[in-house]
Amino acid sequence: MNTNSRKEKLTELLRLSHELGNPLRSLAILGEGNTSVRLDEKSFLVKASGTCLGTLKEDEAVECSFEAIHALLKKKKLGDKEVDAALMDARVDKTNGRKPSVEALFHGYFLSLPDVGFVGHTHAPAVTGILCSRRAKEFAKKRIFPDEIVCCDVESVLVPYTDPGLVLAHAVQKATEEYRARRGRVPRVVLIQNHGIVTLGRTADGVLAAMLMAEKTARIWTAAATLGGPNFMTPHNVARISGRPDEAYRRKVLKV
Repeated sequence: MNTNSRKEKLTELLRLSHELGNPLRSLAILGEGNTSVRLDEKSFLVKASGTCLGTLKEDEAVECSFEAIHALLKKKKLGDKEVDAALMDARVDKTNGRKPSVEALFHGYFLSLPDVGFVGHTHAPAVTGILCSRRAKEFAKKRIFPDEIVCCDVESVLVPYTDPGLVLAHAVQKATEEYRARRGRVPRVVLIQNHGIVTLGRTADGVLAAMLMAEKTARIWTAAATLGGPNFMTPHNVARISGRPDEAYRRKVLKV
């Protein structure tokens, strides 16, 4: 990869990180959440473990090898220390003392999918509130207003809660592949029960748009739940909004 292209992608990764970590948005605080960008077919950059999205710096993004991460994903079971060692070994620059986020495992998987250039993960409070409730499946499968469909697609992937790290990466991969087989495309939103949200996009703007719209949706959804329950759109109306040419144009403009 040429130097200019790498620099541009790093700049976009930092911009996305700062947007997601903006304290005014309350999507992630302290060391919560992570972001990544595909550099080329060989490697990607991911937020280092323990760093903050809102203040992420250039040297806090770790370059990882797709080959090493994919090899790790093929392992059936590893202990925490073994996973940590493998993540350190996945670094392209072994002199970089920072450890990739343990969630680099699912970032590496997502960034290998068609049309995915950026990934964002946060513990957005309104979304996570629903994911910590008994209504998480409804939130993932049903839709309540048109802009949600435009930015977040007709449904989201729902991953049951499981242990962070390799076990979670396997669960994310399984649920996402089931969605792809059923829908014929990559999802825009992946929800992890009792944990948080992941959004995928060709661009940083696409990731941000899906994240912000999902959080807005969760606030509206929760408000509706206090007034007797959400009035869900019918499958016909969801399909109609998803297929309208003017909505396709809006997706293009919004880069989602």
